[in-house]
Amino acid sequence: MALLGKRRPARQRSGVSGLHKRHAEAQRPAELEADGEAVSIERLAHDGRGVARTAAGKTLFVEGALPGERVEVAVHRTRKRFDEAHVRTLLEPAPERVTPPCAHYGQCGGCDMQHLAVAAQRRHKGNVLTDLLGREGIELAHPVRLLAGQSLGYRRRARLGVKVDAQGDVHLGFRARHASRLVDIRACEVLVPELAALLLPLRAQLSELEAPRLVGHLELIAADSTRVVVVRQLRENPTDLQRWREFSQANDVVVAYLLGRDEPTLEWLGQPASLGYRLPLDVGELRLNFAPGDFIQVNAEINREMVRSVREWLAPASGQRLLDLFAGIGNFSLPLAADGARVTAVEGNPAMVARLEANARDSALELEAHQANLNDEVAVAKLLAHLVPDIVVLDPPRDGADAVCRALVERPVPKLVYIACDPATLARDAARLVHGGYGIVQAMVADMFVHTSHLETLLLLEHGAGQPSSQGV
Repeated sequence: MALLGKRRPARQRSGVSGLHKRHAEAQRPAELEADGEAVSIERLAHDGRGVARTAAGKTLFVEGALPGERVEVAVHRTRKRFDEAHVRTLLEPAPERVTPPCAHYGQCGGCDMQHLAVAAQRRHKGNVLTDLLGREGIELAHPVRLLAGQSLGYRRRARLGVKVDAQGDVHLGFRARHASRLVDIRACEVLVPELAALLLPLRAQLSELEAPRLVGHLELIAADSTRVVVVRQLRENPTDLQRWREFSQANDVVVAYLLGRDEPTLEWLGQPASLGYRLPLDVGELRLNFAPGDFIQVNAEINREMVRSVREWLAPASGQRLLDLFAGIGNFSLPLAADGARVTAVEGNPAMVARLEANARDSALELEAHQANLNDEVAVAKLLAHLVPDIVVLDPPRDGADAVCRALVERPVPKLVYIACDPATLARDAARLVHGGYGIVQAMVADMFVHTSHLETLLLLEHGAGQPSSQGV
């Protein structure tokens, strides 16, 4: 037991478990009828895979294929109604196919659309939103607007896996797409440069540790002018603790330990970092402080544009009652309070409620902050009845805001902004709102995660506006 977490003697085994198996989790049948077949790609599925038909008429989802291409496929999973495949040979490329900027693309699961030109990626995302709303019987009166920024070097936060193989070699990287195996990386084109520059030093650092197996993962955070490395440490090792202190000094970063297995505690190695980001106002700017573990948008540029767009859409009059649900640390609450709205902010995580209140005090802004379960329709209905807001802002997690939308149909508000990170749950919730008397006045896609199929959406709805009858992208 004394050697728990320390290097083990080298043994003659393979490297990272399953690393050589690109589709390790796929269940291959004895015979795959479409394997090796040449197919024509008709369109892109919502998740960015090409869609084709086999000679037998079965639907085929092809990773890495684009509309208009002809490819020879390798089927790696078969199901009753469709098969899944990847490109074995590209026979006829599409004009919008480009060379991926990252050497790890195709193995690393962080990005899934680098082979498609950025402009085409963005058109696809607008089409996905329109299609999902259309399936719910919702047509848009105006084209979907686009918020776009830098296509590379935009990600200010990332989590990297750490694994020690049977030979004692340390691996650092992201997970493969739809798999648990780790893909070793030495560079990442979508990380902000100050975080990308840490990858090689971190790899060297992990190789120097006495007990690298005790490291579960690393989280990298870029906040204003501060770089932070959060080390998920399963159990304390005094020797490695000192080595992380030396790493902090040598690389001008702040290191924190997330120590423990079941209920980890955060410990700073040295002076705690002051983490924050800034949002511009009409005059001056706001600083929002956060802690490791708090939710923040990973793309600072797009987040600023999202906040600006919501402020323009709502333009609250002084004293208007605004209810911000799933408020986080105040990303929308504080700018809208600065615009003159009387804001009540509600968040489920008590630690983030405390952070929101502190951010309001630091900015000399008045608002009320409360902790509540926003998946409880009764609790939300009580909030609406008590506050009678003029405006509601929703920014829920991937599960959406079903309970909130039910309550908003029973107790309508004049104006509502819904910010969503999952288009399917957004379409579900938007259908409830539209069929409950709201109309979509504005729709916007924010390209928060360039080179991925991830879709961030903003909707402005007004009660009584009715459902528009024309559609556009």
